[in-house]
Amino acid sequence: MELTAEKLRELSQLPTGNIADNNNDAPRQGVMNSSIKPIDPASHVLGRATTARCYPGDNLALHQAIYAANPGDVLVLDCHGYTEAGHFGDIMALACKVRGIAGVILDGSCRDSQDIKAMGFPMFVKALNPSGTVKKSLGEVNVPVICGGVEVRPGDIVAGDCDGVVVVPREHEDEVFAKALAKFEKEQHIVEQLKAGMTTLDVYGFNELIGKLKNL
Repeated sequence: MELTAEKLRELSQLPTGNIADNNNDAPRQGVMNSSIKPIDPASHVLGRATTARCYPGDNLALHQAIYAANPGDVLVLDCHGYTEAGHFGDIMALACKVRGIAGVILDGSCRDSQDIKAMGFPMFVKALNPSGTVKKSLGEVNVPVICGGVEVRPGDIVAGDCDGVVVVPREHEDEVFAKALAKFEKEQHIVEQLKAGMTTLDVYGFNELIGKLKNL
């Protein structure tokens, strides 16, 4: 799938829940741990993953990853869940914006969160911590990583919003997004039915299910 501007607009209307519900071939539906949340709840990101693995408390590999990424990519950064140092800050976020990077998913902590939020850069993190880092160790860039408990490979599609982050394996992306878009359209119809006075019991056929459960 080519993520053209038109395709991105189409897919970006999907909530992560619709994507996860149709991502059944991915372990845990590709949903990262609930600890990975956006700095700004209004954030939304969707793009292909450029990955990096770094040593806890050392962010040199993250600087490498910024310049390994293509415009429109999402950086997925495996800091082994370490939260006692701010691996990523406002200067790095600005460098990403200049580069055209769509956003960052960080299994670790960042700092300068207010400045990052103010610049409108989508940043999803495990925690916030103002402590500094060292730059002593080369990490690995564009290798499979674990972020938020989910394996992410270079080129997988990553989607994030206020509910969390979902990873769609590249080999299943066409099927997953076709189903997710169909579900989204169906739910828009359900919204209209509810506004017209129907109940969720009617729309989903739950009255019949409740009747069966009562007779067990």
